Amino acid sequence: MKVNKWTLGLAALGLVSIPAAGYAEEQANQLLTALSSTTISGYVNTSIHWNTGTGNGSLPVHSYNTAAKADGFNLDAFKLAIEKPLDEAQWAAGYKVELLVGGDAAAYGTTFDSAGDFSSTAIKQAYVSLRAPVGNGLDFKVGVFDTIIGYESFDAGNNPNYTRSYGFGIEPTTHTGVLMSYQVSKAVSLSAGIGNTWGPAINVKAHQGVTPKAESYKSYMGSAALTAPEDWGFIGGSTLYSGVVNGYAPGFDTDLTSWYIGATMNTPVKNLKVGVSFDYLASTQHGPLADDNYANAWALYTSFQATEKLSLHVRGEYASTDTALLGGGTIEPGGNSEMFALTGTIQYDLWKNVLSRLEIRWDHQAGDDDMTGYGDNLDKRNNVLIAGNIIYKF
Repeated sequence: MKVNKWTLGLAALGLVSIPAAGYAEEQANQLLTALSSTTISGYVNTSIHWNTGTGNGSLPVHSYNTAAKADGFNLDAFKLAIEKPLDEAQWAAGYKVELLVGGDAAAYGTTFDSAGDFSSTAIKQAYVSLRAPVGNGLDFKVGVFDTIIGYESFDAGNNPNYTRSYGFGIEPTTHTGVLMSYQVSKAVSLSAGIGNTWGPAINVKAHQGVTPKAESYKSYMGSAALTAPEDWGFIGGSTLYSGVVNGYAPGFDTDLTSWYIGATMNTPVKNLKVGVSFDYLASTQHGPLADDNYANAWALYTSFQATEKLSLHVRGEYASTDTALLGGGTIEPGGNSEMFALTGTIQYDLWKNVLSRLEIRWDHQAGDDDMTGYGDNLDKRNNVLIAGNIIYKF
């Protein structure tokens, strides 16, 4: 072990100690062993938005479609993930941390206080993962973790389309609590959890809300996934998902219940997959979503892998609500907000680790309300977005 003269001088004065070579090597080996099972990954997500027509004072309210993105270049998000996944040990342990920077991070809503955090940084996930030797192995996530329902995710590169669906916009995104997962068999997996709130603010409890609940008031969630066996012909590997999340939502100051069902199915046509999703959001108490208000969203997905690098994706949507969730204005008593949307995406992966997409999206407001534009856009009911999306994954 080499020691420089400065360290030797401090050691002579008794200010530092020099460990034995064997001990130092042991400590270094322990550190290397811990780091060897740790992975670092993430992505840089960039986009170009062109909103056709003039004036962008009012845009469709699908997630992360902010006015700041209109007609220009954008850094949507940079994500850094550090993880030690669970190994095969009976009493395995690990962790995962995901950090976000960028415009979409500001809208993600993860914060350590009830006021809300709209800065350009956010915590997407940060949890300890554990396994107990119960049956096939009972896995736990303790901390901040992604919601267990939904067809799409925050990570745009994992979705068939660049822009998010209206269903994604009425789903929770993040919970603080404990999640249990169990693989019953290759065909059946179950998840159940308990959290502070419906989400997404970190560490906020229901009894700290604008209208406080009892200290014992918590959020509850559960989901199930069924996968068709490979010997079921062309539908082998197809999956059906369902789930529910109920709890207090600090941002709305009300109780919300989210119901979800979705499926991804293989078809007799090689490389062609179809998907469907349904979301229903119900408000059961006071606040902007008073008493028996609702929002629901349907989506149909089609994906075709034309070549190794080229894929085509189409999504059709219908969403409705009796609140202003899907429109920019105040709904008159008895009014209704309805949206239709059609999205087409061409993806061509020319560079290694790079996902590149061109997308055209049309949104149409069909209900009693409109997109409440300004000036020449008053009573606006249609919007066309042409977007480019470049993501580097590492």
